[in-house]
Amino acid sequence: MYDIDVIIPTYKPNKELFTLLDRLNEQTIKPSKIILMNTQAQELAKLISGEQLTLRYPNVTVFHLSKQEFDHGRTRHEGVLFSDAEYFMCMTQDAIPADRNLIEELVKAFDGDDQLAVSYARQIPRPDCNPEELYARKFNYSVTSIRKTLADVEKLGIKTYFCSNVCAMYKRSIYDKLGGFIRKAIFNEDMVYAGTAIKAGYATRYVPRAGVVHSHNYTCMQQFHRNFDIGVSQKDHPEIFEGLSNESEGMKMVKGTIRYLQDMHKTYRIPHYILLVGSRYVGFRLGKMYNKLPKSLVRACSLNKEYWNN
Repeated sequence: MYDIDVIIPTYKPNKELFTLLDRLNEQTIKPSKIILMNTQAQELAKLISGEQLTLRYPNVTVFHLSKQEFDHGRTRHEGVLFSDAEYFMCMTQDAIPADRNLIEELVKAFDGDDQLAVSYARQIPRPDCNPEELYARKFNYSVTSIRKTLADVEKLGIKTYFCSNVCAMYKRSIYDKLGGFIRKAIFNEDMVYAGTAIKAGYATRYVPRAGVVHSHNYTCMQQFHRNFDIGVSQKDHPEIFEGLSNESEGMKMVKGTIRYLQDMHKTYRIPHYILLVGSRYVGFRLGKMYNKLPKSLVRACSLNKEYWNN
């Protein structure tokens, strides 16, 4: 039997957290522990008391940290240190297992594959997903499984290193050997780890049979801030991202989305979509040159403002 823990950073969770915890405990392979790395204890207390949470979910453990202490990489790594399971699965609080087989499908990917470091799930759009985001989910998450190694860089480019902690499972022995998630990360701790693993001779696998319901209808400003931080992360980790452009893949998605909107008779949405794309691009390019910008402007552009305090 597999020994698997789940690690979920939480911040101002709503009642959907109960749906997530219920779905995890209904899995065909039930997690031994569900570790919540919660930012600001009072925010979780508004939803449920610690005593009530323990009574309702005996396998849930909560560790609290301040907003200043949160970091995408370090917080998840600290969650891993509270686990002694052979495998651990990282999730975000807004991702919901699509069925009871999520954990089983992700862990099965490791069977007979000693070099597999990570398996990650397909992201299925929410019912309220707008058509642009719906196409993006179809574009980025196909129905075909793929195992990725260093040999795929020439063909897949930056997508070779794509991995998402929205829902991803890690083999603990390889994680420890590679040093785990970077301890200071504004974004992309999952891709940096996947890239490190692949460069070290390991593999990752996308498992479309493992699905989570997850999507966002971001505004132009949200896209700008989010992509600024993506640009910062790529600038800070040239050992992974240098020489790998994602612009050609991005243009392919933009053209495909416009065709999709035309086919759906929603051409009226194209101007707004172009604005979204422009916001992403400007944010990303500014993030890539953040070290040349005034600190006040960097903080204003960033989504994760607490990151710049240290």
